[in-house]
Amino acid sequence: MIDAKLLRENPDVVRAALTKRGESTGLVDQVLAADGDRRSSIAAFESLRAEQKGLGKQVAQAKGDERTALLERTKALSAEVKVTEAAANEAEARFDEFSRALPNLVSDEAPVGGEKDFVVLEEIGKPRDFEAEGFEPRDHLELGELLGAIDMERGAKVSGARFYFLKGVGALLQLGMLQLAIAQAVENGFTPMITPSLVKPEVMGGTGYLNAHDDVYRLEEPELYLVGTSEVPLAGYHMDEIIDLSNGPVRYAGWSSCYRREAGSHGKDTRGIIRVHQFDKVEMFSYCSLEDAAAEHQRLLGWEKEMLDKMELAYRVIDTATGDLGGSAYRKFDCEAWVPTQGAYRELTSTSNCTDYQARRLNIRHRDADGKSQSVATLNGTLATTRWLVAILETHQQADGSVRVPAALRPYVGGREVLEPVAR
Repeated sequence: MIDAKLLRENPDVVRAALTKRGESTGLVDQVLAADGDRRSSIAAFESLRAEQKGLGKQVAQAKGDERTALLERTKALSAEVKVTEAAANEAEARFDEFSRALPNLVSDEAPVGGEKDFVVLEEIGKPRDFEAEGFEPRDHLELGELLGAIDMERGAKVSGARFYFLKGVGALLQLGMLQLAIAQAVENGFTPMITPSLVKPEVMGGTGYLNAHDDVYRLEEPELYLVGTSEVPLAGYHMDEIIDLSNGPVRYAGWSSCYRREAGSHGKDTRGIIRVHQFDKVEMFSYCSLEDAAAEHQRLLGWEKEMLDKMELAYRVIDTATGDLGGSAYRKFDCEAWVPTQGAYRELTSTSNCTDYQARRLNIRHRDADGKSQSVATLNGTLATTRWLVAILETHQQADGSVRVPAALRPYVGGREVLEPVAR
């Protein structure tokens, strides 16, 4: 949620952010009009309420005809107060609805443009040259089937399209990644969390995932939402609280299953486990002061790179363009690993600085050095997820269909250095 004072005093800043996102600026005028109605309605209600309180004192002291007249005015005023209170509440709700539809501001450092206008910040490692090695690489699904690691056919039989089973070494690889991610997070001061998969509407909405997302699964009775990332329950964990940041950022690492409808992605990445309805993930989540948010964002990115290095992957870091930011994100970095059979980099991680956008919606604050209550900043970043198996299998495959295991994952697959195809 955008600061209402900023919106009133500097609406052009908000308009400029919307323009950079490629969105209409008309909503700014709607919010400003709603804010004006809200303020005037509240003022009218408070004026009548003050008069009502004053009359109450006069009635207690009046006698005779004066008392009768005051009682008549009190009765009429009571009805007026109810009407103006209802109008103020309606205006407040309308302002809240419009203001919540506004996305976050965007960083001046973020590249302006759409999905393809990102800026490559660095490239780490070199993609393997399979042609020079003398064999054609298999894709991750073929490898997963050879290894007895992925079963899409039975996943579809049981649950429908874009579901799967990870089994055998596939399950061990995923569990290994997630455990390694949790261990790294704990080493760096994160509190590990296993989070709920279902959240209330106010939590899902508070993180900004109900504004422009049709990608969430909703349960009608009671109204709950399946989370697409543990960012959501971790953001709601301190809802309506004042947290202590005197010792620096408060950090959590959430392990969760994640659910996404993948609405609008028909025909995209239908083969394998790149774009699926359910997956598992370890997500970093930080609460910090606004002043420390940019530095914390770089720290999260550094921890993501550390994990990708342990997977021995070739990847690049991109600065996401403004038109491709989620509504809550002020700035976002993605790490994209090279996927050999696609001849392209594909996103494995992202880390977003959401500044105080989510915290304002969820009413999460801290006290500054002067003891004044301030909104916190919230940040998130992926530390490991199911999709990583795509890059791991394809990058480390060998000509006979076996797959070399990155050294960091070997303890989780029984110490094996190579995963061999299994008889089918």
